[in-house]
Amino acid sequence: MIFSALLLAAATAAPMPTPQSLPTVAIAAPRAHLRVQVAQTEEQRERGLMSVTNLPLHTGMIFIFEKDQNVAFWMKDTLIPLDMVFLGTDGKVRKVFANVPVVDPSLPDTQIPLEEGIARFVIELPAGEAAIDGLKPGVVLKLPHPRP
Repeated sequence: MIFSALLLAAATAAPMPTPQSLPTVAIAAPRAHLRVQVAQTEEQRERGLMSVTNLPLHTGMIFIFEKDQNVAFWMKDTLIPLDMVFLGTDGKVRKVFANVPVVDPSLPDTQIPLEEGIARFVIELPAGEAAIDGLKPGVVLKLPHPRP
């Protein structure tokens, strides 16, 4: 009886999203060349790096927004710790959230911490990499131009 209830619960639970396969761009950081997937639609940005179990060094994702705006990121369904680099329209690093930890999947959405700031672009990399690559506030990167 308990086994049947568990099977039913598993069958009705929302499936975990699969990693995205998006176009990539190269970005030159001060001490590394990054290869990042481009997430520029709302759906792509919302899904982000959910369900990714391994992120090689110098790879990640860049989230592109239409303009500088307040943006908030969280680690829901993200399985690896990340660095989040917030940049302005001019490509200047404004804020770095280093080593953002994975959250327990049982944590209610309302309790998942948010990393927030004003940004046009946010780059997510493996935890610890922003410092290794020389990404810190004030550094300016040449970023891809979003399509209209």
